[in-house]
Amino acid sequence: MSVITFTSDYGLVDHRVASVKGSILTLKEEVTIVDISHQIQAYNLLQTAYIVRNSYSYFPKGTVHIISVDSFFNKERKSILYKADGHYFIAADNGVLSLIFYDIKPEDVYEITFNNRFDDQVSFTSTDIFAPVAVHLQNGGLPEVIGRKYKTPKQLSFPRAVFNESEKLLIGEIMYIDNFGNVVSNITQKFFEKTAIGFESFLVKFRNLALSKIYNQYTDLVPDWKIEHEFHGKAAAVFNDAGLLELTIYKGNGENGAKTLFGLQVGEKIIIEFA
Repeated sequence: MSVITFTSDYGLVDHRVASVKGSILTLKEEVTIVDISHQIQAYNLLQTAYIVRNSYSYFPKGTVHIISVDSFFNKERKSILYKADGHYFIAADNGVLSLIFYDIKPEDVYEITFNNRFDDQVSFTSTDIFAPVAVHLQNGGLPEVIGRKYKTPKQLSFPRAVFNESEKLLIGEIMYIDNFGNVVSNITQKFFEKTAIGFESFLVKFRNLALSKIYNQYTDLVPDWKIEHEFHGKAAAVFNDAGLLELTIYKGNGENGAKTLFGLQVGEKIIIEFA
């Protein structure tokens, strides 16, 4: 099966998403195009990285992933191709791929060069460059035909949680807010468990609030499903399916979830205090 995924910050009102899909289908009718998201905030690379990183591995090996975020054509900016974890990723050289693969070394990185001689005719990167490259790869074409090895793609630093040993504080920050208003931090379960060795207790602190327990999954908040309704609106900390510490309101949503009720924003600190 030929699969191409498509992620963008184009939204769903304008023509751009349809234009890219039409370009792909014109070149290859027998292909499955899967939308990951088109509701990413404009130019938000960290949000893009979180969404793509946590979805791409569910697709078959050999899938081609088009990432059209902060990708409008500029002669001074390259388009690049990552081959990583058995998949292909096409994006502008804006650092987004380094955020997705901050802990995985890509097998190969290519600067896409096949369309360089037509720069004056390129008006929309996703239709004029990304779409034909994706189809070329799904037709079994070699990356070397459309690009050359590239050693210096733009690198962005993924925000990492740190442990202040003298003050016994694990310090992280909010990196993503989902559709339910859940607030996702950059504190991994693995780092937390390693840091917690030797301590008897902890507090998850944010703003002027604190929680003394972290659940392993969202549904663990409800010990008895006969009275499940009584837990609606309960605040909790959980390790989500990406293995990251998340603040949540049980059965919350974008209007009354953790983001709204706690008044939290991306970039704010979350601290775990050990004792």
